[in-house]
Amino acid sequence: MSNMHATSAQVQAGVDRLIHFYEHLTTQKLDLIHTCYAPQARFKDPFNDVQGVTHIRQVFAHMFTTVDNPRFVVTERLVQGQRAFLAWEFHFSMRRWRKGVPQCIQGGTFLRLDTTGMVLEHRDYWDAAQELYEKLPIVGALMRCMRRAGAARACHQIAGLLRYT
Repeated sequence: MSNMHATSAQVQAGVDRLIHFYEHLTTQKLDLIHTCYAPQARFKDPFNDVQGVTHIRQVFAHMFTTVDNPRFVVTERLVQGQRAFLAWEFHFSMRRWRKGVPQCIQGGTFLRLDTTGMVLEHRDYWDAAQELYEKLPIVGALMRCMRRAGAARACHQIAGLLRYT
């Protein structure tokens, strides 16, 4: 087997390992994070930007203190070379607001892995305004109103442009 195929197989195995880790994540399994991430890996999402496995672990430990029943489901994956993109759903319920009401955030993750399949860079992309803030009582009403106002203004501007063409 050539070195390129070995690397490809190791990267694919690393992506598989990471997906399994997240889809079966519990507080008891948090310490297995070192089996997926390189020691100086970087993790970034709309609320965090940390480097190092210890700090990445803290992000997910904090998650378990703020939401109930967190569960990740990877719905799609693309792997090319030492990079991957995962589409996912994050299912949970809030601890303080709408307790017990199921919530779901959809997002995607860009991954850069080393030749052994360990994650070097993990970057989550999801719309915090639509997926989270709009679900909060007061902030949500304001965000929805702003989105509707912005959409109405955009439609008005497009209609104005069409009149002059």
